[in-house]
Amino acid sequence: KKPRKREQESESQRAMNLAVAAVSSIIPMLGRLLTKEYNLQKSAKEDVKYLQRELMSMHAALRAIAEVPPDQLPWQDMLWAGDITELSHDIKDLLESFDACVAGSVPPPDAGYFQVLKVKMANLFKMAKVRREIATAVKGVKEHVQEVANRDDRYRCRGGGAAPRTTTTIDPLLLVLYGNQKTVGMDAARDKIMAKLVHGATGLQILSIVGFGGLGKTTLAKAVYDMAAKIKYDCRVFVSVSRNPDIRKIFRKLLFQFDVETYIRFNQTELDETQLISLLRQSIGAKRYLIVVDDIWDTNAWGLISLAFMDNNTRSRIITTTRNFDVSRACCSFDNELIHTMEPLSEGDSKKLFYERIFASETGCPPELEQVSTEILKKCAGVPLAIIALAGHLTSNQQIKPEGQWHDLLNSIGRGLTNGGSVEHMKKILSFSYYDLPSHLKTCLLYLSIFPEDYYIDKTRLVKRWIAEGFIQGEDLFELGESYFNELVNRSMIQPINIDTDGRAKGCRVHDMMLDLICDLSSENNFISILDTIKGDWSFKRNMRRLSLQKRMTELTSTQLSTTSMSQVRSFTVFSPAINQMLSLSLFKVLRVLDLEDCNLGNDRGLNLHCVGNLLQLRYLGLRDTKLREIPTEIGNLRLLQILDLHGVDAEKLPTGVVGLSYLMFLHLRENTDLPVGYRNLTFLQELTKANFSDDMEGLRFLTELRVLSFSWPSGCGPDKIDILVNSLRNLEKLQSLEITSESIDLMESSWMPYPAQQLRRLVLHGWFHNLPGFISSSWHPRLSYLWIEVRKLQPWDIHDLGTLPALRYLYLKSILDTAMEERATQSSPLNIDGFPCATECWFEGVTVNPLGFRPGTMPMVRCLAFGAQVWNILDIRHSIKHLGPDGLELDYLSWSIMHLSSLEQLSVDLHGEEASSARYTRAEAALKHATYNHPNRPKVNIWSPRG
Repeated sequence: KKPRKREQESESQRAMNLAVAAVSSIIPMLGRLLTKEYNLQKSAKEDVKYLQRELMSMHAALRAIAEVPPDQLPWQDMLWAGDITELSHDIKDLLESFDACVAGSVPPPDAGYFQVLKVKMANLFKMAKVRREIATAVKGVKEHVQEVANRDDRYRCRGGGAAPRTTTTIDPLLLVLYGNQKTVGMDAARDKIMAKLVHGATGLQILSIVGFGGLGKTTLAKAVYDMAAKIKYDCRVFVSVSRNPDIRKIFRKLLFQFDVETYIRFNQTELDETQLISLLRQSIGAKRYLIVVDDIWDTNAWGLISLAFMDNNTRSRIITTTRNFDVSRACCSFDNELIHTMEPLSEGDSKKLFYERIFASETGCPPELEQVSTEILKKCAGVPLAIIALAGHLTSNQQIKPEGQWHDLLNSIGRGLTNGGSVEHMKKILSFSYYDLPSHLKTCLLYLSIFPEDYYIDKTRLVKRWIAEGFIQGEDLFELGESYFNELVNRSMIQPINIDTDGRAKGCRVHDMMLDLICDLSSENNFISILDTIKGDWSFKRNMRRLSLQKRMTELTSTQLSTTSMSQVRSFTVFSPAINQMLSLSLFKVLRVLDLEDCNLGNDRGLNLHCVGNLLQLRYLGLRDTKLREIPTEIGNLRLLQILDLHGVDAEKLPTGVVGLSYLMFLHLRENTDLPVGYRNLTFLQELTKANFSDDMEGLRFLTELRVLSFSWPSGCGPDKIDILVNSLRNLEKLQSLEITSESIDLMESSWMPYPAQQLRRLVLHGWFHNLPGFISSSWHPRLSYLWIEVRKLQPWDIHDLGTLPALRYLYLKSILDTAMEERATQSSPLNIDGFPCATECWFEGVTVNPLGFRPGTMPMVRCLAFGAQVWNILDIRHSIKHLGPDGLELDYLSWSIMHLSSLEQLSVDLHGEEASSARYTRAEAALKHATYNHPNRPKVNIWSPRG
């Protein structure tokens, strides 16, 4: 079936983007062939240099074409880009096979002189053979590249061709501005923004509305814009920026709405940006104005547009909308109080919007459609655009579709939305964000289609897979990958999940509608093959590059797959429902990524992982939480392996061959796994977790690239070994996260300083210190943001000292609660006035704190606070002293004190000193709950009894 023209055009541009990414990844690989490591003959080097030049030219041409709007790309460009993409994959497979050969063999750690010499000689003979193979292969690749280039020259129309055909579509903004748009669920947000418009500063104030595409940013801005008509503004302006804006056109629109006479006078004059800005500022003059600048895509566009506005002290207001959090912060000068983050609609509001669109009434849904409506709305996840689009799909010519078609839609929403005009309109709007991405982020986003819908995607797992796939090039690969992830979050392409105390997302989810879009794009371009979602006309004969098994396959699909070549599959991911249909690893030849995370391999399923040793190009082996009983010794053959994740396996022993994996960057082990002798050879390691150091503690000093380290050591280690361990830690100057577990951890204190912990951000120490160690100080840990520590006996000044850590955001301090403390003792730990300036969570377990001592400036950012308190302290006569609260109400001393914790959202108190059944305990409990009643945040209160 011949695709429509519009489909051809968009597919062509996607092909260009993938081709750009594919070519850019192999150019540096060709450069490695010219190094001394390969020592190629002169003729072979010349061929390699030719390939470099030719591919660099292709890369430049592809990047230029990728900038052309989709409706102006000829169909032939897609064919050419497809040829280049396939050619690039073939070249990459070939080059990586050479890398695997060059890696060579490594003698065992206990090898003698003659055994070492034997391995070296074998590697030399092997290298000579590889050079001959490279020379022959490069010559063949050169001919293939010439053929692709010549074919493009022969068939491309040069000059004089017909102008590209374009189509005119309705601007979605016009539908919002002039259509019958409902603002369901937005009244509270509208009123909140209106209050800021009215009660804000006398000068110019800029507010920003930010959120995922389809959440209703423009609709909300228009609702505020309309309501603001009640306020006396001399001029109100609504202008859209959109992607790739024509700044002069935007300025002319602004000028028309500000001063139509000036606009008419200069309309025929070609004015540049500077002249238009000058006219706009003259037209604004002393007017009080409200401007909505809708759909800003980048900070550069905002920087230019904002030059036209000036602060004339007339209480003027500007509202911006954007999908990018960086843009919103730039608009508001990083004043988060002026940023409104869009939230999805509630379940009730979603139903109201859905039903009104279909039945013209929020109560008009017939009983037989209520359940399927609920399931469809779950898929929409409160996104108004998705709700409106699907509601439009279910009505045709003002007729509601039969119930069967509602179920068909529900079943297809997860993958492959039906071809309704409104759905296509929604996907087109979502695709705007995709086309705005640079090529490298397009590739990273499409890669998310490997994961099932509603799947929690762990950030570290995703970034490491990007690294293994070669999507990230440069230094500090993990940090660069994190920045890619953050940019996708900022652009509202993915939804951040599980935000840590530093404000960083630990993972993400992809909205079903966005996932559906990227799955379509991936499938069309043969980027990722998801076998349980393939369509009937999908060809098993095409070369699969990345394979994802998510659900149980049909018998037909399973049979077809068994006869399909896996020789070019680079990535193979199996999710737990499909583990029984795991393919034999012997079928794969160029696999880079093998990920079986969460698949139960503990039972005898006939799964043979010993063939993994033949996957010489493997970079990523994910066996996390697989309950694997035995780790194949053949892992030692994987000389190019970068990521090995064995967390959650049942096997207790790590194969000795692991120490020969010299390219290994990330090694995650089962709890307390002993490292084999020779682990000091793993000098590329950046992360090492759950290791056990029992003998060779000095080997740690050689792992100087470590950023993340967690380990344990047995309690029998003497002071001499502890000194060796601490001295080894001093070499790890790049360390950012350190976790240590030992029953004898207090032995470290005397040896610790002067540990170079200037980069350390996370410190977890499991095991009891007798006193708070002296090395926990602001001078030694200026960047420490996360601290977990257990101390048997606290001194009165210890909490004060912890409060001086300048970057601390999370604290868990555990001590042994002294229940024998005299009832009227005054040794509860004091809090300094300016302590814990950045802390958002403080958990004091077994630590008594005086809750009457919170003063202005104490813990200004803390949201969650837990501590121990004595009943007598709560009931002390001082709580009867009265103070005036911020609203003029008279407060008791306890309420007044807790009121100073201005950011508090959750308060947990371990109340002790009395039996939980006593009247005094009940009064103290009630006093604590009452103390939070007048707090503006109304924090949640948890009271723990003496028995927990």
